[in-house]
Amino acid sequence: QVQLVESGGGLVQRGGSLRLSCAASGRTFSTYAMGWFRLAPGKKREFVAAISRSGESTNSADSVKGRATISKDNAKNTVYLQMNSLKPEDTAVYYCAASSLVSYYIVHREEDDYDYWGQGTQVTVSS
Repeated sequence: QVQLVESGGGLVQRGGSLRLSCAASGRTFSTYAMGWFRLAPGKKREFVAAISRSGESTNSADSVKGRATISKDNAKNTVYLQMNSLKPEDTAVYYCAASSLVSYYIVHREEDDYDYWGQGTQVTVSS
């Protein structure tokens, strides 16, 4: 079992940056692959970025490619999402998720691959 708590959201102007953090507690953090998803008003929750259990592989959605970087610090039990050049369409609640699937190098883009979810952090980008 792992508990996830996101932080770092807020209000930012178009073109600005934010770094979201997700702190994990419970079972050894290094055994999980991690992902970030987001839910915007009137839309389905969508994949943003993910990192493999090993930390060596990452993947991001086309909508944020080149603007979002996911990283994992096993020593701090924390996964980060650095978002740059933010746009109003990035406005959403951002959720951190952990996958206990055994694959060491695979990046998981599907919600169903994730077992644990945080409560979310709001990101609002003004125009």
